[in-house]
Amino acid sequence: MENYLDAKGRVTQWPSKRHRAKQRLVLEYLALKFDPTVTYTEKEVNALLRQFHCFNDPALLRRELFEAGWLDRERNGSAYWRIDKW
Repeated sequence: MENYLDAKGRVTQWPSKRHRAKQRLVLEYLALKFDPTVTYTEKEVNALLRQFHCFNDPALLRRELFEAGWLDRERNGSAYWRIDKW
């Protein structure tokens, strides 16, 4: 995981598809930044993700978190919340 974080704890790059296990680690790391008791707007999700990555693609990360089951959302994308997998 340390290969994907800078000194400030921000994800520096998205692991390639051949590194699915590393992608899962990055997603888990980012998922922990969301409070499971809070419902977020898409704008708030993007803002939070921008704080913790530096390759400027919150849409990719938001989509990956949703597809991996870490975030759920309203069908229209108006609200997001963390799924507590633990």
